[in-house]
Amino acid sequence: MASEELTSTDYIQHHLTNLTYGKLPSGEWGFAHSAAEAKAMGFWAINVDSMAWSIVLGLIFFFLFRSVAKKVTAGVPGGMQNFVEWIIEFIDTSVRGSFTGNNPLIGPLALTVFMWIWLMNFMDLIAVDLLPHLFGLFGVHFMKVVPSTDPNITFGMSIAVFWLILYYSVKRKGFGGFAAELSLMPFQAKNKVVQTLFIPVNLLLEGVSLVAKPVSLALRLFGNMYAGEMIFILIAIMYGAGWALGAFAGVLQLGWAIFHILIITLQAFIFMTLTIVYMDMAHQEHH
Repeated sequence: MASEELTSTDYIQHHLTNLTYGKLPSGEWGFAHSAAEAKAMGFWAINVDSMAWSIVLGLIFFFLFRSVAKKVTAGVPGGMQNFVEWIIEFIDTSVRGSFTGNNPLIGPLALTVFMWIWLMNFMDLIAVDLLPHLFGLFGVHFMKVVPSTDPNITFGMSIAVFWLILYYSVKRKGFGGFAAELSLMPFQAKNKVVQTLFIPVNLLLEGVSLVAKPVSLALRLFGNMYAGEMIFILIAIMYGAGWALGAFAGVLQLGWAIFHILIITLQAFIFMTLTIVYMDMAHQEHH
């Protein structure tokens, strides 16, 4: 619930500010105590909350699936084993439907991308004031608990996928083949002179298309999750506006949370599917 000492604007800004560590205006290194201080830290600052929560959630995914794999049984499976098997079967079906090459990395990559992003998105369903309030008791000024609402996290994941695209494009096609793919398409001509004139245009078009892949991956996930978090924050403000609006806010929060389950799952699925498709394109050779 919004603090009575804060205006609605202050409340929103507080919830949208990361716990940032970097070089303070005084020249010392430490945590920012305001959004202005965090902004002044520049490029080398780190959003500690986003980084910490993404690592914790990644470890939860790893140890949860590892523990189920170690205890797997051929008999009647338990509830957790059923859930994990269903997830793996779902990922396997998605990979087989979108990836035509032969690479043992794609399945584990798709599973990791989907589950990691889903867990990060799921943090948006926790009451917006709960964890920030608990950490505030220990003197932590800011605490954003949804890593996927931080563009640094979404761009980090998309750039990792981008490097894999470049790596397998060169590995499968060779540097010359990859360069030819960028410079000789989409415009082609049998006349060598005309084809040479097309090279700058092709490089521009294919270059923009290539760079747009990680940018679209990152911004799509960030934009949808940021908007979802903002709606939860706006609903939370209503609790401090009297019992009538508070009761209405409770209904809105429940409805939005139920709908948001679909959003967090859909965004994880879209990121995973596009990753598979982009990796498939990197493995295809164009003659």
